[in-house]
Amino acid sequence: MKVLHTAYRVGDLGRSLVFYRKLGFREIGRVNLGGDASLVTLNLDGDGDVVTLELAHDPAAGPLEIGNGFSHIVVQVDDLVATLADLDAKGVAHPGIERPGGEAGPAVCNLRDPDGYRIELVEWPAGHPAAMTAADFR
Repeated sequence: MKVLHTAYRVGDLGRSLVFYRKLGFREIGRVNLGGDASLVTLNLDGDGDVVTLELAHDPAAGPLEIGNGFSHIVVQVDDLVATLADLDAKGVAHPGIERPGGEAGPAVCNLRDPDGYRIELVEWPAGHPAAMTAADFR
């Protein structure tokens, strides 16, 4: 088994697509579910053809409630300062850089999409593997 992708239910598909495109996501597929309901699959340039995020839009399902059970998704970036400068230029608000592990740890920025979902941008410190592994918790 393996995780395939994360799916979010969104309140306004157009608004969400604008936001995720500003983050660097691209649309790779779309399924019309009838009426105004649809699924849009997205990924980032480094993901090839693999779906990493799905936006589910179904106005008939009623009001969107985020709740407090889901925490966040994480997007790795090569240069967080440059990424935030690009987001600034595109009008995407963010709270700036944090270093929860100190100066030798990762640089992170937690921002919110239009529906309130949290997205953590992370830049690993020099020499860190390309992904989070069990070694990060030893």
